[in-house]
Amino acid sequence: MRTQIIQVPYDSGYKNWRMGRGPGHIVRHLRAEKNYPVDEVEVQDGFALEVGTSFAVARQLAEKVRDVAGSGDFPLVLAGGCISCVGTLAGLGAPPPAIIWLDAHGDFNTPETTISGFLDGMALATAVGRCWSKLAATVPGFHPVPETQAVLMGARDFDVDERGLLESSSVRLMDPQRMRNHGLRAELELQWSKIQTSTGRAYLHIDLDVLDPAEARVNQFASPGGLTLTELLEIVSLVRERFALAAAAITAYDPEYDEGEKAVRAAVAVIRKLSSQV
Repeated sequence: MRTQIIQVPYDSGYKNWRMGRGPGHIVRHLRAEKNYPVDEVEVQDGFALEVGTSFAVARQLAEKVRDVAGSGDFPLVLAGGCISCVGTLAGLGAPPPAIIWLDAHGDFNTPETTISGFLDGMALATAVGRCWSKLAATVPGFHPVPETQAVLMGARDFDVDERGLLESSSVRLMDPQRMRNHGLRAELELQWSKIQTSTGRAYLHIDLDVLDPAEARVNQFASPGGLTLTELLEIVSLVRERFALAAAAITAYDPEYDEGEKAVRAAVAVIRKLSSQV
């Protein structure tokens, strides 16, 4: 199976701004070692709106993911923002896959709980149908993923109300220290056994700030206590052992914060790992 990269160079509705510059920077480094086929999402909006433009991007992304998956290739999305998940999931269609979400943050705010208004901070909540449901329904093929099919790994930075929402939800939480204490394989196998999915398919979402900043600083939202690159690569392998990987995304990389280009090298290592197993 061939890996097809889909670039989504948008952050908060703006193209090639902040984390929106990350996908192109990763692709340039990839081409130094292998010429992956690359497509790109681009919307023609006269006025950028964080919410409106982000869902316009999702609609185009859904079409591209649907085409790639339909051709038998593996869709690998490089996106500025985590809200791209709506387009990727829509492109995969029904029944919705399990979500394996790696992130420093919960991304489980809603418009009622957010204190920043940042749409990406509501991405996982949108994916499971907690918010923005009318806009998400405008993305052809989108179906909310049942919370019993979602696992959030590596998160350690939450807003107070967001944490309460997560703890009262059916999303399974796996913090880095717990994974280390129990052993990655043992802890992941325990969580896999509790995911209620009949298809065996999964969408793997990797916000690169799941990494500890000492390992690689990927954006302005970096938070201590994260994963090492070795741990992240092992998780990718373990996910692939357990699930039929339908699509993956690497998000939220801002080259401005990447000291010594450690983060882009980490992204390339993750892509290499993903591509060797599909």
